[in-house]
Amino acid sequence: MSLMTRIIAGVAAAAKDGPLGQLAMAVAEALGVDEAEIARAADPTRGDAFAIGVIALSAKMAKADGLVTRDEFAAFRKVFSFADDDLRSVSMVFRMAQEDVAGFEHYAADLARRLRAHPAVLEDVLDGLFFIGKADGKITEDELWFLKAVANKFGFSDLEFDRIKLSHLPPDEANPYTVLGLDPGADFAAVRAAYKRLVLDNHPDRLIARGVPEQFVTMATEKLAAINAAYDILEHTAPR
Repeated sequence: MSLMTRIIAGVAAAAKDGPLGQLAMAVAEALGVDEAEIARAADPTRGDAFAIGVIALSAKMAKADGLVTRDEFAAFRKVFSFADDDLRSVSMVFRMAQEDVAGFEHYAADLARRLRAHPAVLEDVLDGLFFIGKADGKITEDELWFLKAVANKFGFSDLEFDRIKLSHLPPDEANPYTVLGLDPGADFAAVRAAYKRLVLDNHPDRLIARGVPEQFVTMATEKLAAINAAYDILEHTAPR
């Protein structure tokens, strides 16, 4: 079995009663993965469920505006790459999950439950969904509704969601205080402290260290650019 087939079999065996397991079981059956292979993969790691969850939510994200485009699938592959021999398995998961947006809450809740002790990883997933949403040049109101709903399932507050959202807009459209997660008018000491924390949390080496796929580095680089742009503005305008 390829890596993705093993992942699918593992999730199908370990989470068959949940939404991720049901999707994995359907894909496993379509791929001809037999019950013995599923049984041998009965103890998947968190990473396996993470992979399935990200693929499923990415597909739902692509469908949020009603039309799944090649650009959106290409964007998904940029933030979550995989071996060429896994393309059939990954594409099948994506295709099954993209049939409609319905059920995305279950996938988001499942990931939130598995990663409740790792909010930074959940934010990485949300960043990846934003990356897919921007693939066609803009994020629609329907896509923003979807992203906000996923963020709520992940446990992010409205202020935290606004910070994440604005980090994906062009610098001249984003409130620099919100990008840094600060209330308007915060002094420069608070700005500098928030900036240092966000740069550390979003450094590519830190992402890899906490188990995020290396392909998220592309997305993290864009986010750091927005954080740096916000800091550059407030360095000169925040009260001392």
